[in-house]
Amino acid sequence: MTEFAQLQNDLLLRTVRGERVERPPIWVMRQAGRYLPEYHEAKGNHDFFACCRSPEIASTLTLQPVDRYDGLIDAAIIFSDILVIPQAMGMTVEMLDGKGPHFPNPLKSPTDGQYEELLMRDVDVGKELDYVYKAITMTRQKLKGRVPLFGFCGAPWTLLCYMVEGGGSKMFVQSKTWVYKYPEASKKLLEKIAKLCVQYLALQVRAGAQIIQVFDSWAAELSPSAFKKFSLPYLRYIAKHLPDEIHDLGLKPVPMVVFAKGAWYALDELCDSGYQVVGLDWLQDPAQAVEIAKGRVVLQGNMDPGVLYGGKDAITADVEDMVRGFGGGKQGWVANLGHGVQPGVRPDDLKFFFEEIHRLAGGAHL
Repeated sequence: MTEFAQLQNDLLLRTVRGERVERPPIWVMRQAGRYLPEYHEAKGNHDFFACCRSPEIASTLTLQPVDRYDGLIDAAIIFSDILVIPQAMGMTVEMLDGKGPHFPNPLKSPTDGQYEELLMRDVDVGKELDYVYKAITMTRQKLKGRVPLFGFCGAPWTLLCYMVEGGGSKMFVQSKTWVYKYPEASKKLLEKIAKLCVQYLALQVRAGAQIIQVFDSWAAELSPSAFKKFSLPYLRYIAKHLPDEIHDLGLKPVPMVVFAKGAWYALDELCDSGYQVVGLDWLQDPAQAVEIAKGRVVLQGNMDPGVLYGGKDAITADVEDMVRGFGGGKQGWVANLGHGVQPGVRPDDLKFFFEEIHRLAGGAHL
């Protein structure tokens, strides 16, 4: 096991344990990304997945927001992508400029040959995704204990969507065809993916991840009843089996966060799904979410990332509403956006968001 520096800023980990804290911890999804000019300098001419596969580049990109917003943010999240699991399963995934992820050969049906091959394949996520673990270990070493490091994966439902759609989608025709026309075949694939997620996350923890998040980015495409069939059981599977998998590696379990974007209707069930933290998107009212959660979990979120385009007055107003809705922020809240930072956001406007959280939620740092 690699020895790492002692953690200097444990605000996030104290918060997710449910402790009362001096202020809410802050980080944001996609905090390492295209909105930062230094991201483009470090990325150079490498394609997106080449950056993910280079531990040196991935760790450099992970650290950029920690360096830029030094003293303002309380976590790093490893630079990677949710689609590395389909890649590990043997599917080709490309990142096309201006279009996003693309699968040249998506799953067509349970009888297309590729489906059965994927189900039967013995996937070694330790070997196939070794570059992610190396990036995590390298990043922990470079962080020197400044802030804790997140690992993450995509949720089974969201990964299935990409694997059958061939990329992002507006209508989700193929995803709906699969779950409604081939429900049992879909469930077998979801279970296979969930098992790989558990193995992958446990190995991230062994590499140095101190907290993990599961991203169900396309949860909103499911009705409440369909969510209970095709998403929630597999989120629960991960939460139930990951601690045991980590224990089998001789390690202590780490806090787990679930973020099911758009599944506002399932907050009550998500609070009982086995995760310590439930992420909220901006469609959820903070005060109502607090009322539903009733202290069962810590909540994370949830300002609309689009507010960052609106300038300082808009940011201040939304932060004030959010702090009020989450009860002041001294317990049970991790401040974040309701989704990832979007391209075109000015880095100084994101910095102002962080500063306003500090100012309005009780920090004495400013």
